[in-house]
Amino acid sequence: MQTYRLTLQPLSALGTPLAGDTLFGQLCWTLRHQLGNDALTALLAGYTQGQPFAVVSDALPQGHLPLPSLPSSAWQAEAGSDRKVLKKKRWLPLSSLREQLPKWQQLAQADSALGATLERAQPHNSINRQTGTTGTGMFAPYTMGQTWLAPGSQFDVYVALDSARLSVAQLQAALTYIGQHGYGRDASIGLGKFALVGEATPVTWELPSQGTPNAWLTLAPCAPQGLGFCPVRSHWHSVTRFGRHGDVAVQSGTPFKRPVLLAKTGSVFWPEQLDARRAFIGQGLGGTAAPVSLTLPETVQQGYAPVVPIHIPETPETIAASAVLERV
Repeated sequence: MQTYRLTLQPLSALGTPLAGDTLFGQLCWTLRHQLGNDALTALLAGYTQGQPFAVVSDALPQGHLPLPSLPSSAWQAEAGSDRKVLKKKRWLPLSSLREQLPKWQQLAQADSALGATLERAQPHNSINRQTGTTGTGMFAPYTMGQTWLAPGSQFDVYVALDSARLSVAQLQAALTYIGQHGYGRDASIGLGKFALVGEATPVTWELPSQGTPNAWLTLAPCAPQGLGFCPVRSHWHSVTRFGRHGDVAVQSGTPFKRPVLLAKTGSVFWPEQLDARRAFIGQGLGGTAAPVSLTLPETVQQGYAPVVPIHIPETPETIAASAVLERV
């Protein structure tokens, strides 16, 4: 599989974060509309057996990667550094990958440095057609959150793609369709619009200059359970996805899926042997054998993530069991 970089420019507020697994779900619905249900079924063949046709990353600030989720002892601290300020630095410039890993936190950027975002509450209401007004209960006014991004801001999405099954042109056409019709919650009232900027660019990650790559940095939430990663040298935070169906399945009456436990974007996994040519790690979840949906048992959940090979110095601080952030 080849990794491609695609650039998105938001054109409206977002109701749903641009997360890799959610983007993959909407990509599948779009391909169903554009290519047909049989074509989507063929693309998903083998998905839960380690043969995904595409693995989608989160939308990352242009030119940046997530700072690895490593313990504070892994970073080189400067005298007088404010710990609270350092903890907000979570985006690493691509150019800094060549630097020694202990310096990465100092070189990273906070959200505020990459362009202001505004969280606002959008009022909504339902009208009781008998009274012509709002009221109580299901007719009570309520608010929903929206995320407004800085004008002109752009984001990189990395897709590990099997172009023998889905062409780059088909991928770009699907993402263009999603951007025009809206992504995520409240797309029908104007949220989630974005433009695809330029063409997909093949990406080959430069091997770290610090030493032989020995760990993976993930670019999307993933399911690493049972894949043989070292439980001591690997570091991650977990997140529970309470998913729900999109598109026409919303009208099924039971759109909610079973909760899924994933490792957050920016996790670090240490395999026994690392093949730097590998484009993704993780596993496909769901399917009829272990359904995540009772409404559509064939539904799958992206538990894969595109990865970047990095080198972590083997010091007592980085391999100590007490330094593990969280274990699934």
